Order: sequence, then C-alpha cells, then structure tokens
Amino acid sequence: MDGGETVVVTGFGPFRQFLVNPSWKAAQGLKLVGLGEGIGVHIKEVPVSYVKAQQMIAELWQTLNSKFAVHLGIARGSRVIILEQTGKNSGYSDKDVCGFCPESRCCVQAGPEKLDSAVNMKPISKQFRRAGMDVIYSRDAGRYLCDFAYYCSLYHGQRRAALIHIPVSGSLASADRLVPLLRALIQAMLQQLDGPSETA
Repeated sequence: MDGGETVVVTGFGPFRQFLVNPSWKAAQGLKLVGLGEGIGVHIKEVPVSYVKAQQMIAELWQTLNSKFAVHLGIARGSRVIILEQTGKNSGYSDKDVCGFCPESRCCVQAGPEKLDSAVNMKPISKQFRRAGMDVIYSRDAGRYLCDFAYYCSLYHGQRRAALIHIPVSGSLASADRLVPLLRALIQAMLQQLDGPSETA
C-alpha cells in the first residue's frame, strides 16, 4: 500500500481459561473491518510471556515503520472498555503462563518509572461516554502482561502506543458490538495524533 500508514494492533495469546484470547479475536476483527482509507492494519498475537512479549514488541517497532500501536488486553470482571494512559516500568511480580517473572521486576532497566501515551485518552473517553458508550479512562494498567507490553511499546515507539482493556462479560463482550467501537476509538486516537498540537 503505497504512501499509506500502518497501525499495529496486538492481542494476547491463550491465558488461563481463554484458549483463544478475546483480545486476539478483537484484533482479528479490526483487521477484517480495517481502520479506513490509506491505513494498513498489521496484527500480531503476543504470548502471555514477559520474555517473548518484550522481544516481539521491540521487533515490531524495529521492523515495521508504523505510525501507532494499539495493544488490546482483557480486563476480567469489567463490563466496560478501559483506555489506559500510562505504562509502568516496575513492580511486575506475577508469573506469566510459563511460570516466569522478570528478576528485575521491571520492563526496561534504567527506563523512566512511567511513560504516558502520546495520545491524551481523557478527552477520547469523555467524547465516547457522552455518546452513551461504556468507555472509561485509567492511569493504572494493572502490573501484568498488558501493562508490561504497553510500557515496552511506549518506550520503543516514542510513546506512540495505546493500551485498551476490553471486557469479557456484558454486552460489549460480543464482537459485533466491540469491534466497531474499538475501530471508532482508534480512529479518534489517530485523529488526535494527526491534529494540531494543543498547547494546553
């Protein structure tokens, strides 16, 4: 696709009772519907493994000249979509699916403690809530693989990344409701990235 832009969308691999992770299904759904004219969607399934997630995300940023990366994860017990603003570098003590946990308990040695997305998620969550959508804003992504992958991506991609936690129960858990809403959210994020830089 000549002159087009690429957006990377990742979902996670199998996790506990989810043989196919709903976040990966949602990524596949986004690939099918696309993100609009002139935007290529590249999807990747990220294993629920610290080591593999770290390698894969660094590689994605090195090999693809992508404009933006959107990481989808699941929020157990949530019935809403959560837009995460911040990735945290340290405090990772829960074991991954391989039974492993980083010895340093952190994503990037000597990296900043927190990184915020280049996209301000607050106005986006407000805009969608006003339109009656179940979308909330968060600054704490939970110190597990979602947060870990998000921080790695913010670090390698100059903060051009988003983490969206999707619900696994409630009406938004169905792909036909979820995928169009995710598509609209990502389009709003891209618009903000392209927009005039606000000096607020």
